[in-house]
Amino acid sequence: MDAHIKKVYVPMTETGFYILLCLQKEMHGYGIVQKVSEMTNGEILLSPGTMYGSLSKMEKDGLIRFVAEEEKRKIYHITDLGREVLQLEMKRIERLYRNMREELQ
Repeated sequence: MDAHIKKVYVPMTETGFYILLCLQKEMHGYGIVQKVSEMTNGEILLSPGTMYGSLSKMEKDGLIRFVAEEEKRKIYHITDLGREVLQLEMKRIERLYRNMREELQ
């Protein structure tokens, strides 16, 4: 992973994190919006502008790839680089959580 990708994506925004998390299975943007709302009990609602801007940037940067188009909806999937970025972010979140738990004891 080059330094530019790491600088831009770690730490990640919640939007970026949830997009990569969802795209471990092939999915379209609206499906991601629905899945994130479901996973967060409606606490995070991704707007179409945010969603499609993020998808476009992530595709350009090689974190996700276009797979197919179904009924005018673009289907995406995470790439190996995207998985690597997601793993870095999950380790960072785990460290934050572990440190928080240790300090609160």
